[in-house]
Amino acid sequence: MKAFLVANPKGGSGKSTLATNLAGYFASRRHEVMLGDIDRQQSSREWLNMRPFELPSIETWDIGHDNIARPPKGTSHVVLDTPAGLHGKLLEKVLKLSTRVIVPVQPSMFDMLATRHFLTELLSEKAIRKGKADVAVIGMRVDARTRAAGELERFFATFELPVLTYLRNTQTYVQAAAAGLTIFDLPPARAERDLEQWQAIIDWVEAG
Repeated sequence: MKAFLVANPKGGSGKSTLATNLAGYFASRRHEVMLGDIDRQQSSREWLNMRPFELPSIETWDIGHDNIARPPKGTSHVVLDTPAGLHGKLLEKVLKLSTRVIVPVQPSMFDMLATRHFLTELLSEKAIRKGKADVAVIGMRVDARTRAAGELERFFATFELPVLTYLRNTQTYVQAAAAGLTIFDLPPARAERDLEQWQAIIDWVEAG
């Protein structure tokens, strides 16, 4: 089973957008995928309730805030959406379930400051140090033409971690989410630019 942890301590960093679309990709490939939501807001779980039944299935399971359950047998891919402020014992617990960790970061000073502390803690965790889980970062809602994008690129360069891609700031994700969809459920022409940006993410998750 492959398990992907989407984590960042900063609220509004794009975790749920990334987690739901990653689960949507696996579902589009007909994998037995489960989207676990350990965020108290339960955004991903509520999104699943809106998902049209005729689309490729994405399942979920109950996870208590301090009692992380394992997915049922037969699950091939797990995506874990996590709460703001993830650290300490809860971070240690979810890492035990994960084979890969994806950290989304927005191009703002506050996001980068919060993420710097988180990445330092994350990289010191036993599961990461012993190579039991790989870590990568993704720039979220980034306009490559802005100074903020350049600052984000320099921030990423301070860590020896793969930068998978920079996802643009677009209403495509917002509109899809409002209908219980992902970009992988949309007509290819409508999400063409976004699917191109996701290719590097797909290559990384498939390589594990």
